[in-house]
Amino acid sequence: MPRPGQVKPTTDERLSDRIAIGLLTRTFPPELVDRIVEECGKSGKRNRLLPPRVVVYFVLAMCLFSGQGYEEVARLLTEGLAWARRWSGSWQVPTTAAISRARVKLGPEPLKALFEQTARPMATESTIGAWYGRWRLMAIDGTTFDVPDSEENDARFGRPATHRGERTAFPQVRVVALAECGTHAITHAALGPFTTAESVLARELFAALGPDDLLIADRGFAGLDQWRAASACGADLLWRIKSSAVLPVRRELPDGSYLSDIVAARDHRKRTDPTVVRVIEYTLDDPGRPQHPAPYRLITTILDHEAAPAAELAALYNQRWEIETALDELKTHQRGPAQVLRSRSPEGVEQEVWGHLLVHHAIRQLMHTAAQ
Repeated sequence: MPRPGQVKPTTDERLSDRIAIGLLTRTFPPELVDRIVEECGKSGKRNRLLPPRVVVYFVLAMCLFSGQGYEEVARLLTEGLAWARRWSGSWQVPTTAAISRARVKLGPEPLKALFEQTARPMATESTIGAWYGRWRLMAIDGTTFDVPDSEENDARFGRPATHRGERTAFPQVRVVALAECGTHAITHAALGPFTTAESVLARELFAALGPDDLLIADRGFAGLDQWRAASACGADLLWRIKSSAVLPVRRELPDGSYLSDIVAARDHRKRTDPTVVRVIEYTLDDPGRPQHPAPYRLITTILDHEAAPAAELAALYNQRWEIETALDELKTHQRGPAQVLRSRSPEGVEQEVWGHLLVHHAIRQLMHTAAQ
């Protein structure tokens, strides 16, 4: 029942929709968007119906309102920009065909560059769950997005096979992300075909790590070459490793961990080029979990057991699940459960994925600011 004196709005638009658009313009100011568009060589005439800046904001709005059609997204964008005082005057909502052509002309480069220049760790010293001692906790993992079943997408990205050898319904783009555990902020990402392994795409992200980072990863990333690439920039690592890996005990430490070495699979027998690691083995005493005969095994670059006791590192590994939650936020809550991306071309798919990553970062930034 309406309150006395309440007037029903002439449209179904909610204030929250306008605020959401305002969040995008605050996080990604027009001046920044214009500069990046120009640096990417995508500048256009400013008096056109869909100038490049508006197309960038349209892609972001399209990812923010993933359940709406093109023209409805354009209407929400216009009214949101006007409410945020980023738009003045009247504007004719473009047709779906006009929007599609504008997206093709813009391409994925400005969205990727915008993400690379704005996505940063957010945690402060007081952010709970963001730190272990002097280390900022980071995690790496990958996921896939279903994309429309077009010949171009199939050729670029490929698709998984079912257990019967048949092809799945949709091609998939693979995304590997680096996230800050305490804030769920995705700070770096790499895109590639489904046929490219997560460990390969991860190589593009390791350069973003520094001496104050502690990178947590699961068994899918383990391997000597990966280990050396990830630690080359000075970051410390805490990775789970397969229980079947050969880890000879070189020296036992007082906290129950021990020093060992890892080698490349091709050097398994001779062990001519080893890298020293510290190994933590443990089991979980949890009635709600199935019991495993083999213990969990972690390896770390932190060789000093006093700086990081084994029990603390074993408990810390649980923080790896924070990136699983971040990817769930991105795919299930933001994009929508079991939804296929809109774009029928590979360039459009990449543009859309970068748009989703930008929107997720803006939302996490707002949440972190509110929490503070």
